[in-house]
Amino acid sequence: MARRHDPERRQRIIDAAIRVVGEKGLAGLSHRSAAAEADVPLGSTTYHFKSLDELMVAALRQASEGFAKAVAEHGALDGPGGDLAADLARVLGHWLGGDRTGVELEYELYLAALRRPALRPVAAEWADELAEGLTRRTDRVTARALVALMDGICLQVLLTGAPYDEDYAREVLGRVLPEGR
Repeated sequence: MARRHDPERRQRIIDAAIRVVGEKGLAGLSHRSAAAEADVPLGSTTYHFKSLDELMVAALRQASEGFAKAVAEHGALDGPGGDLAADLARVLGHWLGGDRTGVELEYELYLAALRRPALRPVAAEWADELAEGLTRRTDRVTARALVALMDGICLQVLLTGAPYDEDYAREVLGRVLPEGR
């Protein structure tokens, strides 16, 4: 029997893994659950992803594009002028106010790196890329501090279920920035 050419299969498996984590949490993700969700044979998942960690890395890499996309769409890092704290607070509000499931999924995969060393480099990419983008508007140390603070604000909102407070975020982000920025 001839093999069916299916160039989108790998991507369908990644999309399925993201849906599984979104519905059942990280504990619900396995090669078998991803295969069932993607409607592909189990052997396809193990062909494209030799280990569950490989599948999680691909899912995390794709899921972590959510915040980067929100920043790019807003243009918060494009120009040198303006109120950086207000721009970042607005981006956080836009991101947290959108599809909450996607934000929760992104953080669930991100925090999985605590127990799965294979995920750590991908989790670090998110923070490194955002900090690098922020260096267009501030110095490197301040950029890293802003990333850590935004991360903390997001986690607090997600964990407590409290509504996002853009005024609070703008104020605390502004406290990290050097005078005049």
